[in-house]
Amino acid sequence: MRVRRISTATAFAVLFSSAALVAGTAGSAAADSAKLLNVKSVGDLVVDGAHQRVYVSDPTGGKIVVTDYAGTVKATLAGLPGVTGLALSADSGQVYAAVMGADRIVSVETQTSTQTASYDLGADAPAALEIVDGRLWFGYSGGIGSLDVSGAEPVVKLDQDGDALGASPLLAADPAVPGVLAAGTAGGLAVFDVSADGAALRASGSMDTGVKQIDLTPDGQQVLTSWDDTGNGYAFGAYSTTDLKHVGSYQTDAYPNAVAVASDGTIAGGSFSWYDPDVHILKAGDTGPTREYDFPNTGNSSGADILVDGALAWAPDRSRVFAVSVNDSGTYSLRALTDPTKELPALKVSAPTKADRAKKLTVTGKLTSKTALPAGTVLTVTRTDIESPKGKALPSVTTKSDGSFSFTNTPPAGGKVTYKVSYAGDAAHTSASGSDAVQVSRKATTLTVNRNGKVYSYGADVKFTAHLGTTYKNRTVAIYADPFGADKPKKLLKTAKVNSDGNLSVTVDMTRDTTVSATFAGDARYAPKTAKSTAYAKVKVSTSVSKNYKTGTIGSKKYYYFHKNTDPVFTTTMTYYKGRQQRFQLQVYYQGTWYDSGTQYFALNTSGKSKVQLGAPGESGIRARVRSSYINGSSGDTVNTTTHGAWKYLYFTK
Repeated sequence: MRVRRISTATAFAVLFSSAALVAGTAGSAAADSAKLLNVKSVGDLVVDGAHQRVYVSDPTGGKIVVTDYAGTVKATLAGLPGVTGLALSADSGQVYAAVMGADRIVSVETQTSTQTASYDLGADAPAALEIVDGRLWFGYSGGIGSLDVSGAEPVVKLDQDGDALGASPLLAADPAVPGVLAAGTAGGLAVFDVSADGAALRASGSMDTGVKQIDLTPDGQQVLTSWDDTGNGYAFGAYSTTDLKHVGSYQTDAYPNAVAVASDGTIAGGSFSWYDPDVHILKAGDTGPTREYDFPNTGNSSGADILVDGALAWAPDRSRVFAVSVNDSGTYSLRALTDPTKELPALKVSAPTKADRAKKLTVTGKLTSKTALPAGTVLTVTRTDIESPKGKALPSVTTKSDGSFSFTNTPPAGGKVTYKVSYAGDAAHTSASGSDAVQVSRKATTLTVNRNGKVYSYGADVKFTAHLGTTYKNRTVAIYADPFGADKPKKLLKTAKVNSDGNLSVTVDMTRDTTVSATFAGDARYAPKTAKSTAYAKVKVSTSVSKNYKTGTIGSKKYYYFHKNTDPVFTTTMTYYKGRQQRFQLQVYYQGTWYDSGTQYFALNTSGKSKVQLGAPGESGIRARVRSSYINGSSGDTVNTTTHGAWKYLYFTK
């Protein structure tokens, strides 16, 4: 242990110079479910409703990933370089895939997700793929070709478009429209009659170069494109299949990049958007969306995930739209958007901010939707409060012609009371709910903790008692101890019911200043309450003296005698705390009075000890005294209350 040294002679001189020693959001819905998709790109996706499977092609990865409707991978077919277009047979027995890197079309049996055949096309880089009346049509570098596998031998025919379009066109068909194939490529759009052996051009027109996907409506009347080329801003274009004249637009807020039509004509449009909804559901002919879906942000940029170009597909029963999104890190997700054809109603509930317990209050609200719901629509009402934490059903309420409603209720319990109103939904609308909370008045009770401001010796076992006044049902109090110092957290000591006198007690070992708090959680008629009491703990401190040649008594005090040239040594032991210092104080006796000769702080070692050597005065007849103290705040911490050790008296002789 290091010995610190100070000089008595210097201190004595300072005494007479009077100096001191200085120490050194139709509504927008979130995407309903999503699973990560282990792909490097997306070429196409097709949905098999009979087996509830989704097929996603990955041209870069050279594979097809097969998932269920929840996005769980059920199979992966590899070794398909550049695989892009996908098409499902009418009986859902086969999925066909255009393999660009092998100039082939392969078939996959849907029951087992295994490849069953491979057809050499003799055509370069087949990409888009559709099935019309059992015949496969594909877009390739030379235009449009067909593959008929219905006979004993597959029959391939190339250059079916008669040079009406350029290379690798997009294709669209609909099972409900026999004999019709739509195709589009940079700058050109065409409709073909494919009911006979070849492809007869029915109509041709222009198409914007930004189009990523096209589709045919189930009535065969329109071709939809994922970009409107008529200057109508961000929109999906609609063109008559008779002459490909522009017949309508469906507006969106961001760059449109996908379009898919359901079996009833409902449109799913997609857009490239970081900060706006990504998928828009539109009824045929409507000017605005029935509902929209906004993808979350799963990456590291400020913008949300975006829709992959052309990556939209309907489930045949219209229960879902499937979409593939990608984030800024290149991570893909398959998203299932449920109930896409249903409107998303909004239900607003408004309750008073405050109310008195056991007095009637009025709750109002309004149910709205893109298509107004009829008057008399039934809404269920639930009240949740401290006595009914799981909710209590109240009488149902019906809407007026404008969707508004109101009801009255008398809350039996105080505190936060929540009224939830719910609409069950119907064939055209999803369910909806809304809620609002009111703070209902409660009486105040009394809660106290004794011993506040008291000071105790180190290690004293002190009994603290909390007293709870009048309450309704709850008589439980929790008592906590929070010792001073960041290294010791607040701790629950006891949770129990108070006794018949309203008291609950705990015993605390007072090694530090401690705040003892009691909490009452409240009940239906009395508000929560917290009470605190802070009591203080001294440190243990003692000082031993060495190098003296004897002890004796002067007056009533014990003195340690030292020769005038002997340096006294003082060893102080004090309760340890990290960074703590003891204050060493020296006083000198002169003409009947003790005078401060200075103080200095010395660090404690980890054993709580500090050794100080006092320089000999070199004169006889000097009387002095020293003591060690812990000073709250000045000794390096504030976890105990100021504590002074006993004075040690010194007398220097010849």
